[in-house]
Amino acid sequence: MTISRRELVTALGVAASAAPLLTLARPFAPLADDVDRGIFQYGVASGDPRRDSVTLWTRVTPRGHGDKVQVKWVVARDPWCRRVACSGSVFTDEGRDYTVKVEPEHLDPATTYYYRFKAQGANSPIGRTRTLPERGVDRLRIAVASCSNYPFGFFNAYALIAARADLDAVLHLGDYTYEYANGTFGDGTALGREPQPPNETVTLADYRARHALYKSDVDLQEAHRQHPFITVWDDHESTNDAWRDGAENHQPMTEGDWETRKARSIQAYYEWMPIHEGRRGERPIFRRFRFGNLADLVMLDTRLYGRDQQAASPADVATINDPSRQMLGAAQEQWFFDRLTHSAARGAQWRLVGQQVMFAQLSLDFGRSIANADQWDGYRPARDRILTHVHEQGIGNTVVLTGDIHSSWGNDVSRNPWDPTAYDPVSGAGSLAVEFVTPGVTSPFLFPDTPEGEAQAVVAAAQLRAISPHMKWVEAFRRGYLLVDLDRDRAQGEWYYLPTIRERRAEEFFGAAFASVSGGNHLTPSAQSTPRGDAPDPAP
Repeated sequence: MTISRRELVTALGVAASAAPLLTLARPFAPLADDVDRGIFQYGVASGDPRRDSVTLWTRVTPRGHGDKVQVKWVVARDPWCRRVACSGSVFTDEGRDYTVKVEPEHLDPATTYYYRFKAQGANSPIGRTRTLPERGVDRLRIAVASCSNYPFGFFNAYALIAARADLDAVLHLGDYTYEYANGTFGDGTALGREPQPPNETVTLADYRARHALYKSDVDLQEAHRQHPFITVWDDHESTNDAWRDGAENHQPMTEGDWETRKARSIQAYYEWMPIHEGRRGERPIFRRFRFGNLADLVMLDTRLYGRDQQAASPADVATINDPSRQMLGAAQEQWFFDRLTHSAARGAQWRLVGQQVMFAQLSLDFGRSIANADQWDGYRPARDRILTHVHEQGIGNTVVLTGDIHSSWGNDVSRNPWDPTAYDPVSGAGSLAVEFVTPGVTSPFLFPDTPEGEAQAVVAAAQLRAISPHMKWVEAFRRGYLLVDLDRDRAQGEWYYLPTIRERRAEEFFGAAFASVSGGNHLTPSAQSTPRGDAPDPAP
């Protein structure tokens, strides 16, 4: 996220205002008491659900350094792991930092399971997960999160996500960890949340230690324990403003070869995240998930796989408009086109696209220039190719889900939202897709955490809405998360916000809801959805 606060404030002429605050209390869910938090101090997690399997994860801290450790596992149909569905054992050692992944097979689709690990006589916490539906499904509820910077504050958003028992999955769109030294982007000293290691992460040991720090957070552990995650990295899991062959925050003279550093960050990510690695050790970060006939979820990598270097500035129009430049890379782009086409052909009602940087246009001068060359605006021809494919193939009901920018946006997606012949903001004609952008878990946007900063953010959001006819919701101050609720009639995004991240507090308030009616491909205001009444029991 490279737009500066000074540029935004100057361009918009921001003044002061006030915003009302409402809170909704939710309890923190307790961890079970019959576990050994010495051996299993990083909890358990699941991810990448399939119709007949899911990836289960944990990390053991062995009593003897250098030992090869046997880890037993069990998957059951009840919260206390008594009705066993399958079980087995694996080994781990320091070569993979004592992390463990299990891929149980022959599970039933659309089924909630509970799982547990055991090592060196110690039990892990019990986790809960869920397989994907195979055929008919009426409703889907997914929490979407991004940008969880440890020193900036407490992970209250994860605690609240954990408490939503009716979620099918949690989608994390990147910046799960941050690479910076303390004080570079967030100072956790006052909160007792200093990053470890204290330096910027560069070596494999650095990246592993930073993942361990994040996994030590009890609220993140609880979110992982209660829900399967589907994740993708953004830039900070490696380093700021990364692209295929380098990064803004990488200095080869002092930090070594970029390919080596990138490989270290990827290795640590796959070790410490509940992400499927394939049967032959493949690491397919762009991948597809099928939720019966209701939705297909396509996960894209807009960072490390195929992205060309960012333009030097938003004024570098020649680079921005160069049709040879890639955001996804040619192979991933063609794969994405094929997935969209196949999804529509098979009759899936919705296409969800999980990716990192804002897809819709962001301008401070009615489209005459762009505000941020790091997002899709900086790769216009690549975005145009996607919109052309969607339009020419008649692919409707596409919902882009985005992180990165530490703020909340609900956008219609058209070729040019400032051209009245291309887009009508009243009827939504000309909009080819919609976009929901989740706020940061803790990372801030451009305004300080003060009443004055909040007032400036309120006015900035109003100004951006006035400038941008395609932006139906903009909130530029609050941290929180996004809830996506789908049925056959509409895809709805709901934003939930936190009153504070400066203390551990499980409170939230509802911000707004916007929906895209099936076949409409544009956003309209909506009422808050109701939770499912038949949610399965949480893990104890």
